[in-house]
Amino acid sequence: MARLVRSTTRDLGLTSIGGGPVRRMGSYSLLKEKAYVNGSWVGAESGKTFEVFNPMSGKVLCSVPDMASRDTEAAVEAASEAFQTWQYTTVKERSNLLRAWYNLCVENGEDLAKLLTAEQGKPLPEARGEIGYGNSFLEWFSEEARRINGEIAGSPTNTKEMLFIRQPIGVAAMITPWNFPNAMITRKAGAALAAGCTCVIKPAEDTPLSALALGELAEQAGIPRGVINIVTASRENTAEVGRVLSESPLVAGLSFTGSTQVGKILYRQSASTVKRLGLELGGNAAFIVFESADLDLAVAGCMASKFRNAGQTCVSTNRVLVQDKVHHLFVEKLKAAMESQLVLGDGFADGVTQGPLINKSQHSKVCSMVESAVSSGAKVVMGGGPSPVSSLHYQPTILTEVTDNMTLFQEEIFGPVISVAKFSTEQEALDIANDCRTGLASYFYSNDVKQCWRVGKRLQTGMVGINEGMISAAEAAFGGVKESGFGREGSSHGIDDYTNIKYLCFGNL
Repeated sequence: MARLVRSTTRDLGLTSIGGGPVRRMGSYSLLKEKAYVNGSWVGAESGKTFEVFNPMSGKVLCSVPDMASRDTEAAVEAASEAFQTWQYTTVKERSNLLRAWYNLCVENGEDLAKLLTAEQGKPLPEARGEIGYGNSFLEWFSEEARRINGEIAGSPTNTKEMLFIRQPIGVAAMITPWNFPNAMITRKAGAALAAGCTCVIKPAEDTPLSALALGELAEQAGIPRGVINIVTASRENTAEVGRVLSESPLVAGLSFTGSTQVGKILYRQSASTVKRLGLELGGNAAFIVFESADLDLAVAGCMASKFRNAGQTCVSTNRVLVQDKVHHLFVEKLKAAMESQLVLGDGFADGVTQGPLINKSQHSKVCSMVESAVSSGAKVVMGGGPSPVSSLHYQPTILTEVTDNMTLFQEEIFGPVISVAKFSTEQEALDIANDCRTGLASYFYSNDVKQCWRVGKRLQTGMVGINEGMISAAEAAFGGVKESGFGREGSSHGIDDYTNIKYLCFGNL
């Protein structure tokens, strides 16, 4: 029986602020309980609110407006009106405002991190890492704003000059996930604002506070009213808000990070107005370990790619494929690393590396997938069930003898569970890895340079980590293929979804 991972818990230190219990965070200036529309902090037209919980304790942090269709339409109209002037600001003006927003996010980084941990549950050091990551997109796009260049084409005649210029598409709607409630907003909004677009942001219902804090800092930075709007909504109203954003003729583009299932719904709804879409959807990342690999390096890479945010990332390792000659040794080393490095507990406690899963639904999903795999023949090497640390913690788990017909091999599990399967040949590994309807990220470890080139090209994913488990950066083009969506975020390509190319032809010269 696998030994339990060490756990750490401590008193949550909750106090009553703004009518609901919240953690003592040192400064409450960024804790907002209103939505942000047209430069004002507002409630829902209905007056309704919904509660935001700390996933570790289950206690209420605060309540925020439960907005619906009319509230969303008002935000869209505000963004559309603001676009009439924002689109004509100079790239230098937009660059300076994004830089000011970035500077304020850096100055308030600790408060942003503590707020993130309170509503999302990830360990505070990891939250600090996300804030730094999120800030990097504001910094990057403040610089990229001044590099949105056009082209001059060679004319087929002496009487014409042909130019291509890039212009902002208009209002951009953004629906963001709970697993990275800060960085997924800055990655989208930074690019949109740099291009000259205005935004309507709908954060996940589990984690709206990080979005509202960013709105507060954007306002302090001097970003004009209506340029950024933040609509909060409960799980019950989220579909309605998404439909308005998808179908509104005033919205020119929609960017969504989340499940493939929801992405398909938004895709269909957006067809009525032929919107520009950017979809970063689910993944099912393969992590391949070839016999030539440095196993210690591979274990370190697997730990980094799998256990960030307790496995709740879209690029998290989901299927570990190990060549038969090194399978047993790799599993032994991985188990030892997990036992020595992973500490479950409250994200605010010192030394904790694994916080709770985000909610009961996600916890139940992980439990069900593991139980189903074990009943179908998977072997539990470590973990295999809920953790006593809290009602939403799950034991870090290794399953071997996993087969491709098991649900946790076919779908991303979004939890701290590693499924391991053997393979014999390179082609077999590629066949298993590519036998998947999604294609966001994949990883492999090999010390054979020729193999690195072959496998890197043949893996059917938008991103490949080669002897590397951490692939995200502001400079990287983040996105997938197949049912993992389309479009790229970050890098110089991150602005592409927010600009149109216009062809100007000067004739009779």
